[in-house]
Amino acid sequence: MKFGIDRLLSEPELRKPLEGKRVALLAHPASVTADLAHSLDALVAAGLNVTAAFGPQHGLRGDKQDNMMESPDFTDPVHGVPVFSLYGEVRRPTGQAMGTFDVLLVDLQDLGCRIYTFITTLLYVIEASAAHGKEIWVLDRPNPAGRPVEGLTLRPGWESFVGAGPMPMRHGLTLGELGLWFIEHFKLDVDYRVIEMAGYAPDAAPGHGWPLGERIWINPSPNAPNLWMARAYAGTVMLEGTTLSEGRGTTRPLEIFGAPDIDGRAVIAEMRRLAPEWLGGCILRDCTFEPTFHKHVHRMCSGVHIHAEAPGYDHFAFQPWRLQALAFKAIRRLHPDYDLWRDFPYEYEFGKLAIDVINGGPALREWVDDAAAVAGDLDALTIPDEQAWIEERRAFLLY
Repeated sequence: MKFGIDRLLSEPELRKPLEGKRVALLAHPASVTADLAHSLDALVAAGLNVTAAFGPQHGLRGDKQDNMMESPDFTDPVHGVPVFSLYGEVRRPTGQAMGTFDVLLVDLQDLGCRIYTFITTLLYVIEASAAHGKEIWVLDRPNPAGRPVEGLTLRPGWESFVGAGPMPMRHGLTLGELGLWFIEHFKLDVDYRVIEMAGYAPDAAPGHGWPLGERIWINPSPNAPNLWMARAYAGTVMLEGTTLSEGRGTTRPLEIFGAPDIDGRAVIAEMRRLAPEWLGGCILRDCTFEPTFHKHVHRMCSGVHIHAEAPGYDHFAFQPWRLQALAFKAIRRLHPDYDLWRDFPYEYEFGKLAIDVINGGPALREWVDDAAAVAGDLDALTIPDEQAWIEERRAFLLY
């Protein structure tokens, strides 16, 4: 498999339209070539006139651990070009920043989840490119969560930096494909191009789009340490809106969850009792862990490890969003008064519960808190959204 950046570097005809133009790059720590050179370094070495760079949340080369930790603008110490932060004083590029280039190359590793802020940043730079008459190219990369679709569609009025548009939590598109959908959905007039991958087969085992054994995993954000986390993330990201630890401060963040006052073994048993049909494709293991920072720091937590890896992994049976929702429901059944929902500003959204911001509306939380609601009730809400998205995205699939 060849990623977009590697095709651009190895195929001179792809680079030809960039001759004589000022080029900018939007990238992060996982923006590396097959030989692990950072894309900024590789593009400069290839002779492109790189005049600026942009860094999304967590920075161009990686500098911030947690959410809502802003990065400043700076001058790249190696190449001497300005690096504009899109997660600092601004989320959208300023007119001054847009004046530093003619073509913006976007080389970001996504996780295939609506909540991941890189896709919102993509929308914002597409909109800015349309407004300023700039070209924008996406150097495409795999969606490590693959093609499956899952979750409720974001509802009108719930747009945010973690909710760029009306799509389910697990969207099943690459970043290049998402750009095409954004342009159509928001009716943007922009010079947009995708440098497609070669050999990308999103349904093929064992990687289901991620080239296992060919490409090294580089964390696209500090708590995205491996492919297994990426597969589970469409569910485990909801933990950020709860009082439960999502494993930050451990070596397996967003694959585990727990708290000092729950019993992981009992939670798994209750999940199996409530909706065993939602637990396919993975192995659940009760575990104990002590976070070294973040929620429940230095307190022993009982919880659950979601193993979305061989030998128990089934890509098409695994439903991480339903699985995590079921865990919340199990805790609510075991402990009806549990202080589950974390009330704090989430990605600069004030006056709304974080779990609702994450899910693009209150329906998931309301289902969890309704003692009479069963698995079929959530399916009745969710399946029509999933089926509609599968149809809608069909026109934008490149692979």
